[in-house]
Amino acid sequence: MKRLITSKQNKTFKLYQSLKLKKFRDQHGLFLVYGDHLIPMAQKKGVIVEIITSNPDKEGTLYDKSLMDELQQAETYFDQIAVCKKDQTPRISDRVLIMDDVQDPDNVGALIRSAAAFGFLHIILSPHCADLYNEKTIRASKGSIFDVYVERKNLSQALTDLKLQGYQLLYADAHESGSHEPSQKTALIVGNEGRGISDEVKKRSDGAIHIETRHVESLNVSVAGAILMYLWRIL
Repeated sequence: MKRLITSKQNKTFKLYQSLKLKKFRDQHGLFLVYGDHLIPMAQKKGVIVEIITSNPDKEGTLYDKSLMDELQQAETYFDQIAVCKKDQTPRISDRVLIMDDVQDPDNVGALIRSAAAFGFLHIILSPHCADLYNEKTIRASKGSIFDVYVERKNLSQALTDLKLQGYQLLYADAHESGSHEPSQKTALIVGNEGRGISDEVKKRSDGAIHIETRHVESLNVSVAGAILMYLWRIL
């Protein structure tokens, strides 16, 4: 019979509960993954430290339901949670997606999902983007965070490095005209939901790319990014 964890004072439970906050995810290098769809993806990636569950018929350390209730972060209740270690293995891709302060975790997750689908296997997040390991980001990515290489770094340095590696740097803009075609090695930059691309990033880029629309002034950043990544896809 499985041992049942029941105390809220349990040190491991308190650690796992703290992982709902970014500062503790960063401090411990751990994050939480929820549900029957995402946990197998984390298993395949080899990043699971422990699985916990309130269902005695499922794999994992058995926790009382009252403790599992404390670990929930979405409206949907999950009776199985994986505690995972952060593990980003560098990989080279001729298509790179760069996010310039995209702050909504749903947008970041959706963009990561599209990037995985269309061959943008290297993703760079600016320091003020939503956290990669936010539960909403992971859920919106449908687990695609396990299929790509994501790093968070200063964009000035990132763009300089990519230039030296021969990448063409193009940013999406709702107002500037641009019809640049991607070169063999291209980085697509998408901007903040409110202000778009920062002036500093524009200065360091090779030009803008614009999506023609009717009746609407601009598209949601995750929609625009998906369209451009599809057009420039490497499958």
